Amino acid sequence: MFGNHGQLFRLSVFRSADTAQQFLRQCYQQLQRDDAVQRSYANCYPFLYYLEHGQNFYAAAQQAPLSIKPVLLFYGMVQLLKACLLTVDPDYPESTSVLAHGVSARKRKKQGYEFLDDEVKIQKNGLFAHFSEKMFHVKQEAGEKFRMGTLLQRISELHETFFLLSGRKKPLSLPVVHTASPPMLAIPKVILDHYHMSLSRFVQYLCEEGQGKRLSFAKEEGEFLYFHIESPLSPAGEGPFLFHLDGTLRIPVKKEKTFSLPEIHAHYLLLYNLSMISRYETEWWSELLHSYPSKAYTFILEFLSVSAEKVPLLLHEYLMRKFLG
Repeated sequence: MFGNHGQLFRLSVFRSADTAQQFLRQCYQQLQRDDAVQRSYANCYPFLYYLEHGQNFYAAAQQAPLSIKPVLLFYGMVQLLKACLLTVDPDYPESTSVLAHGVSARKRKKQGYEFLDDEVKIQKNGLFAHFSEKMFHVKQEAGEKFRMGTLLQRISELHETFFLLSGRKKPLSLPVVHTASPPMLAIPKVILDHYHMSLSRFVQYLCEEGQGKRLSFAKEEGEFLYFHIESPLSPAGEGPFLFHLDGTLRIPVKKEKTFSLPEIHAHYLLLYNLSMISRYETEWWSELLHSYPSKAYTFILEFLSVSAEKVPLLLHEYLMRKFLG
């Protein structure tokens, strides 16, 4: 589903100013900007610099000790997001209000603090709300809170760990079979029981509310529901499907808002909070890394490993879809 599994930075397609300028001009013309040529020239070097700066952060994160990894991964992601924003917002940054992180972390209690129960709160302005709306057309509500344990569930690579460590009797997601010829998805029919939906309601939910015109219902056969893929599914887009690094596809068994958000949102919020903890909660962070007091350590360690590889792939997919039209 991810196509080429090479890192974004190993591809040479965006390495020249000429290619970047033509790419941005194409993006701005699709936005019907009268100044598409001028803005593409003005933004081609910032676009390249954001990508290069992101590369440097990710390269440093590979060699860095675990204690500072969240900081490097978060700011590497921020740089890549800025490059992506330049494809949909020719005037970025139009004001200083979009430069802030757009998220706040609550004050932590020294006693009894549990990372999985910790929350971050969305701010009215800032990078989070800006890229949500511009890149994914998702309007964020100021003041909304997201719990760390819930956000971690948005990352499909962690589902096995949740199953093993949380005492769950059922998995968080079900495998979806993807066939290339003809392009179809086969979804386990048991999903209807999990969602408490009739077949007709599930088809409406998936084809109209979830993936729009990307899917159409084909048939019900055996233990599966089959859907035609009318246009390629985007790993960087909205749910309800979960894209795995191994190229497989899954569908969550819970119909919750977190699973309908683009996965990029979960990575951003988790990395933001972990980077804040790394910088400002040094005592708790060091104790976690050296004494392994809770299962949070396992989730954090696995998440950082996945995020280091997956975020560049998700954003590479986002850029390449625009590049290829």
